[in-house]
Amino acid sequence: MSGSQDVLVRRERAGGVATVTLDSPHNRNALSSSLLRQLDDALSWALDDPGVRVIVLTGTGPVFCAGADLKEQRGGGAPVTASFPDIMLRIWESPKPVVCRLNGTARAGGLGLVAACDFAVAPATASFAFTEVRLGVVPAMIAVTCLRRLEPRAAAEYLLTGEVFGAARAVEIGLLTRAVPEEDLDATVAHYTGMLLRGGPEALAITKRLVREVPLLPVDEGFRAMAELSAERFTSAEGQEGMRAFAEKRPAAWVPSEATAGEAGR
Repeated sequence: MSGSQDVLVRRERAGGVATVTLDSPHNRNALSSSLLRQLDDALSWALDDPGVRVIVLTGTGPVFCAGADLKEQRGGGAPVTASFPDIMLRIWESPKPVVCRLNGTARAGGLGLVAACDFAVAPATASFAFTEVRLGVVPAMIAVTCLRRLEPRAAAEYLLTGEVFGAARAVEIGLLTRAVPEEDLDATVAHYTGMLLRGGPEALAITKRLVREVPLLPVDEGFRAMAELSAERFTSAEGQEGMRAFAEKRPAAWVPSEATAGEAGR
């Protein structure tokens, strides 16, 4: 990143948790080409750092992400969101759990990011909308993640109408994990990251895949494949260490010290 380029995405690490922050509040963290490049770089940093166990994606200002930067899109050239599918896929397939800490409202493409994450926690005052059809465009790319989260009737309702809906409804239809009072947002995110830090890194990565893939398998094939995987994990080095730690009433070797302090994550 050149020294003259505006910093639109910030990154920091505290223990095993990397926080990636969309920091372009002047345009409501819109998905400009520059922000997407920096977001891709920040995700690479977090995924490549062996000390990072969990990733938190958040933003600054009252809006988490307003979707595509329409000023760039109006030029009629190649869509600035051309890299967006790769970014959503990296989050979706990340072996490290990703928690979306929504600092506020999200619209359109921003909801694709929310749906790509494993957990999504928002203030109870946040609102959401798939506004694409009202602009004469379609929620095409974000449909890949969002339609895997949303209850089908609700997906048709909100993608077709563009209607604004609240955080409680977003939880009800599967877009959010939790909606909490704003003052409880950080504690709720810390609760999830604390629990995730206690999981074995390999086990977490595999379990992420199970959540997506097992429901698609025929029942008999699923049982056969999962019996084999279960046996493999019980005999793995990580599994053996986890069972030893349980028997010895101590944290497993992969648990960072900050995850054992206090009651968070217990």
